[in-house]
Amino acid sequence: MQARAPQKRTMIKNNRPGSTVLKSVSKPGRYAGGEYGEVLKDKTKIKARFAFCFPDTYEIGMSNLGVRLLYGALNEHEDIWCERVYDPWVDMQEQMKEHGLPLTALESGDPLAEFDFVAFTLQYEMSYTNVLNMLDLAKIPLRTKDRKEDDPLIIGGGPCAYNPEPIADFFDLFNIGEGEDMLPSIVRLYIQMKDEGRYTRAAFLHEAAKTIPGVYVPSLYTVTYKPDGTVEAYTPLYDDIPKQVTKQIIKDLDQVYFPEKVVMPYIETVHDRIMLEVYRGCIRGCRFCQAGMIYRPVREKSPEVLNAQAKRLFDTTGYEEISLSSLSISDYTALEPLCDKLLSWTDDNMVSLSLPSLRADSFSKELMERVESVRSSSLTFAPEAGTQRLRDVINKNVREEDVLRAVQVAFDAKKNAVKLYFMNGLPTETLEDLDGIAALADKVAEAYYQNPNRNKSRQVQVTISVACFIPKPFTPFQWEAQDTMEMLAEKQAYLKTKITNRHVRYQHHDAKVSRIEAVLARGDRRLSDALELACREGFKFDAWDEYFDYDKWIDVLTRTGIDPAFYANRQFGLDEVLPWDIIDCGVSKEFFLRERAKAYASTTTPNCREACSACGANKLGGVRAVCPGCKNTPASDVKLPAPAQPLPDWKPLETPKTVRIKFRKVGDLQYISHLDLQRTVARVLVRAKIPMWYTQGFNPHAKVIFGLPLSVGTESECEFIDLRINRDITPAEVKERLNRELTPEMQILEAYEPTSTFADAAWSKYEMALRFDGADAIMAQKLQALFETSPLCMVKKTKSGDKEIDIIPMIKQVKAVYNDAHPGEIRISAILAAGNTVHLNPEMLIKAAKDRLGILSGDPTKESYSILRTHVYRTDGVTEFK
Repeated sequence: MQARAPQKRTMIKNNRPGSTVLKSVSKPGRYAGGEYGEVLKDKTKIKARFAFCFPDTYEIGMSNLGVRLLYGALNEHEDIWCERVYDPWVDMQEQMKEHGLPLTALESGDPLAEFDFVAFTLQYEMSYTNVLNMLDLAKIPLRTKDRKEDDPLIIGGGPCAYNPEPIADFFDLFNIGEGEDMLPSIVRLYIQMKDEGRYTRAAFLHEAAKTIPGVYVPSLYTVTYKPDGTVEAYTPLYDDIPKQVTKQIIKDLDQVYFPEKVVMPYIETVHDRIMLEVYRGCIRGCRFCQAGMIYRPVREKSPEVLNAQAKRLFDTTGYEEISLSSLSISDYTALEPLCDKLLSWTDDNMVSLSLPSLRADSFSKELMERVESVRSSSLTFAPEAGTQRLRDVINKNVREEDVLRAVQVAFDAKKNAVKLYFMNGLPTETLEDLDGIAALADKVAEAYYQNPNRNKSRQVQVTISVACFIPKPFTPFQWEAQDTMEMLAEKQAYLKTKITNRHVRYQHHDAKVSRIEAVLARGDRRLSDALELACREGFKFDAWDEYFDYDKWIDVLTRTGIDPAFYANRQFGLDEVLPWDIIDCGVSKEFFLRERAKAYASTTTPNCREACSACGANKLGGVRAVCPGCKNTPASDVKLPAPAQPLPDWKPLETPKTVRIKFRKVGDLQYISHLDLQRTVARVLVRAKIPMWYTQGFNPHAKVIFGLPLSVGTESECEFIDLRINRDITPAEVKERLNRELTPEMQILEAYEPTSTFADAAWSKYEMALRFDGADAIMAQKLQALFETSPLCMVKKTKSGDKEIDIIPMIKQVKAVYNDAHPGEIRISAILAAGNTVHLNPEMLIKAAKDRLGILSGDPTKESYSILRTHVYRTDGVTEFK
């Protein structure tokens, strides 16, 4: 395995869209790849290629911890190459369809159709149309039955795979459970059958279903239906495959693969931080929560392992925040010793610690004081229901006094903003329960003004966010009917009338989205026609408000014979065969029935740590698990990540010194913005352990000054940054340390103590190459004349708005020549103004050529241009800037 650092790149991305395409879309950095930490391999040594797809944008997918874990686990195998794929944004999809560009993987730029496996993580039902859209963009047949022997095998996994039936016709197999061991086993079986010469698509799917626990192959089961439309039975086609597929788990989380480095995105992502998975599962048993059931049994990581992994990731990423990931972090038994271990080094390294998913009944002043990120951000709690009766129905086990005590702790710490999450449409809900939501919000606001320690200079802001209840598979409420659209709308309107406190802000989810989500969550295979029609009619990004269209969804469902009420608004029979009964999630149906009965009796169930409720998950085993039956599995010795090398004993400086670095930014790096470059450099400095001088104040940061920023799409061999350093480290060592943490497209060329300021820079030299049909010596002459004839008026964006200016005075020198060595290419060499007050973007010359001469206006896959800054000069335009 070759992690991408300063090694030489081993392939050329021949299939990457041309520069003109990327320069025409928003956030081209989504598609460029080339990140630090990406895995590159020699194709000649690979026996199976695996494309891991996240069916949403790069920014969301790169934030997913599961993708990071499985990407690394697969790439640990020398003969398996796993690459990443994300759903292109709408503007890029339009370009791809217009110009026939296939969907490609980030690492190699190869089309998905060339891979052996194409896998999708299914995190939410509203991403199903994105899955099909990505297959369509990849030119892979949507349906399993239409794929040929050489087509990729399509795998699904993640929480939505626990009811795979609505999308079963599109997937060759599903990975039911935790994939760190399962996915490599599936790929190894594929390699073995290929090596032995006995591979066929059908033989492999049968063998996988027969020999690998947790593999569900929908095509190997027939589904029959009763006259009333409910499922009659699932029947295996072969006697040697399981009648019910049981999820697989990782028994010992201390032993499971965890990356020592991750791919570092160049653009900002949703969760730009180290994510530590503290444990899997949840002890609480909320009756509406699918995650709390399908991830049982609870298995913890030990604090020693977590601390070592966090420190290793900090050393290899430079992230400034660590988030402890779990369904309820305050239920981790070793939270206090873990925080102590982390805080022993995070404070000194200016790394903040984030504890999401805090419960109101376990939030304390001590916790706030220990964790910086909790002290410095607003807080969110989830009472879920407005009355204690309804909280008992859903087994929330949080009382009103818990919420009020928790917010008082926050107000004591000078916070003034609190967010409360609720649901409406819960089973047995009444108007009195909705009144309780408004009443609790009022009590929280009132508590603020009763608190003598509050921030008296600010008013309180209480935000209540109310989601619509969706009955989910593998929960005690899986049989319940969702409220109709009319009922949900009435409840939302009613609650709005009850919010009269000006300090309370009311938000609610779109009930239309929730209804379609319920259809997809509880659907069966008969939904496949509707989903395929939705794909053919351009449905995509349905989880995004701006692209979801309820009326179009209802039209598609109607045209394919689907009554949405049958899945969303019907109470399923307690003895009915459910679409997801083919899957065994480890928790028994008998337990769900008992919990449902207790809900209607408003009786709570204690959490797993207080008492075992015999849910059945203990049969799966586990180490450091809450279930008594799981503790039989012995733990084994853990190999901790190697600690970082100690820093040299650099002598402190009485006065910090400045080191200027000159570096290149070429290739994939041209597509990141200046803000993204700043973020990238900040993390590189941490990884390289450069002894930076930090600003003082509430939010200290390293003192870094960037000079002469470039626009997106321009490469450079002469970028400059000034670093403020507080130790006696030589510029040569700064250069060496930084280059170890950079990719080939961004390397430090020089490091020195400067004798000039960035204000001394006035001119920049650019080399441009234009490639298009009709490029010849005559066109080169026309370009030369264009750039020498005043006035050449162009619209330039300024701080005061758009302004038309003559750009000729800002061109010191220009030469356009036809490149005989490369037919169809014209090269332009130009020295342009690049000072603080007068600056000409080289893109202006390209735009002028397009507008005045009509070039570069055809097919962007056949035409392209590139811009490279090669030199920066002082005010005389001759002396090179240092």
